[in-house]
Amino acid sequence: MSLDRIRRSIAEAARAAGRDPADVTLVAVSKMQPESRVLPVLEAGQRVFGENRVQEAQSRWGALAPRFPGTELHIIGPLQTNKARAAMEIAHAIHSLDRPRLAETLARLAQELGRCPQLFVQVNTGEEPQKAGVLPAETDGFVARCRDLDLPVVGLMCIPPAEEDPAPHFDMLREMAARNGLAGLSMGMSGDFEAAIARGATHVRVGSAIFGARD
Repeated sequence: MSLDRIRRSIAEAARAAGRDPADVTLVAVSKMQPESRVLPVLEAGQRVFGENRVQEAQSRWGALAPRFPGTELHIIGPLQTNKARAAMEIAHAIHSLDRPRLAETLARLAQELGRCPQLFVQVNTGEEPQKAGVLPAETDGFVARCRDLDLPVVGLMCIPPAEEDPAPHFDMLREMAARNGLAGLSMGMSGDFEAAIARGATHVRVGSAIFGARD
């Protein structure tokens, strides 16, 4: 799918849900994609990109971002505490706040740096043992703890189990966000972003549908 077609699909899904398309941010997931695929997307006007690994993000966007003013980098993959400082220095948002130790590290660094990216708490809605994220039953308490640390938590994020209908997971995330007074919902990927938008997604993370399969 072309970037224009993705944008049209996002707009159509938003309007069908009675929402303003401008309220949905497309995060183009450029992780592990060669620059030859990323450049045309930048040249087409896309400015919000998602990366999994901090080191890859640094090497790519340290050179590219200055060439394209307004570029925003979102860290969407698991974040190690020893990479937290680097992530905070380059990221506009981190979608994978998932444990107390990371929250405490980010809070300390925010005090040192005098700023902090927007944060999304990752929720393991499927309670999958191999997947990162706060368990649903622990989410309210974790959000409260993050607020006690003065962290700028703006929303929740989830990655539903691949073999399940994502809709119930999107509904669960929306209900948890509403209960905690959070407006941001980072949910929906290449195969299900329209369903996510219908259920309130504010950020959809789309990679292969824009860039093609990773090498």
